[in-house]
Amino acid sequence: MSATTTKSPGSTTTLRGSRNLDDDIEEVLLTQKDIASRVAEIGKAIENDYRGKPLALIGILRGGLVFLSDLTRAISIPHSFDMVGASSYGTSTTSSGRVQITKDVEVDLRGKHVIICEDIYDSGRTLAAIRDLLRVHHPASVEVAAFLYKKVSKRISEVEIKYKGYDIEDKFVVGYGLDYAEIYRNLPYVGVLKRSIYESTK
Repeated sequence: MSATTTKSPGSTTTLRGSRNLDDDIEEVLLTQKDIASRVAEIGKAIENDYRGKPLALIGILRGGLVFLSDLTRAISIPHSFDMVGASSYGTSTTSSGRVQITKDVEVDLRGKHVIICEDIYDSGRTLAAIRDLLRVHHPASVEVAAFLYKKVSKRISEVEIKYKGYDIEDKFVVGYGLDYAEIYRNLPYVGVLKRSIYESTK
C-alpha cells in the first residue's frame, strides 16, 4: 500500500509504506506517557522561573506546533503565544543549508520574556535564525525550550538551550510534530523512521 501527499493539482509525492503509519516505525523512542510527563515538568519549571513576569511562548511551524500546544496548557501563569514560520528541510532528511522565514510573530514582544518552543535541536541553523529574528522585536529576554536534543558531532550554529526534554541519538525521528515529507506529524509518540521509507523516495 502507499501513502500520498498532494503538493499541487496534478503533482503528488508517493511514500512507500503501509497505510498504518506505525508499520513504518523501526523503534519507538518516547511513548505518549514519556512525552506528557516531561512536558509537565518543563511547564512547572517555566512557571517557577517566570512567575510575575510578562511571558510569551513562540513555537516554530510546523513541527513545534504540537509541543507548543501541550506546553502552553502545562503552564498556569499568564502568558501569550504565537508561531513563527521557518524552513530548512523541505522533503529531505537533512537540512538544505538555507533558512527561509515564512512567518513573523504578530503578538507584541517588546519587554516580554520570550521562550522559543522548538521540536528538535539538530543543526541549530533554523533556531539561530529565529532567535535573531525575535530579538528585533526588543523582548526582555529570549530563551529556548527544545523538546528533543539530538546528539550530533558538530552543529552549524550553537544555541543555548534553557529547557530540554530528552536527549536522543543522531537518528531520523518522526512523530509528535516531527515529519518526513509532511507525514507522521500526528503520531502521538516519537519513533525512528525505517530507512527503507525515505531511501525509496530519493
